[in-house]
Amino acid sequence: MTKGSSVVLVVLLAAATPSFAQQPPPQTSSAQAPAQSAQGVPWSSLSSEQQKLLGKFGSNWNTLPSERQQALARGSTRWLAMSPEQRGQAQQRFQRFHSLPPEQRNALRERWQKFQSLPPDQQSAVRQNFRRFKQLPPERRQMLRERWHNASPAERQMMIQRARERRSGNMQMHAPHAPPPPHPRR
Repeated sequence: MTKGSSVVLVVLLAAATPSFAQQPPPQTSSAQAPAQSAQGVPWSSLSSEQQKLLGKFGSNWNTLPSERQQALARGSTRWLAMSPEQRGQAQQRFQRFHSLPPEQRNALRERWQKFQSLPPDQQSAVRQNFRRFKQLPPERRQMLRERWHNASPAERQMMIQRARERRSGNMQMHAPHAPPPPHPRR
């Protein structure tokens, strides 16, 4: 992820929060998903496809922290549900992420945690804003990135506030209209 696109993600997060852009993970049935509790995930509860994918962890699975087991189980479930194209895109994002300096990776992790702590409706708003941004022409996206990058903290707050006002104005414009009041009889 470039510095410009991470700045855009911050703008989108800030505009959607009351004060990142990932699709929601695919829904799995309880038969497919391993138990997600504070305890570890038994190796035997993983599907044969998951065990094959996570094979390098098989011999020491029980020594992994339960959080790591759960993360690997969730990740393998998502991976197996992806199309080959989605897998290629995920690998590219992974490589780009790991090519970033450690401080940028940490900042992205913090933003992701902040995003995950949002209520579902706000996460949805962030995703929608991100999709809208990605649909803009490249020149417009670049102009917005530069504008954000060159803005002072006070100007950024004003930009965020204007975006919120526009969004709430758009929502009001699309809201169903009440019937007009009756005309007084003369």
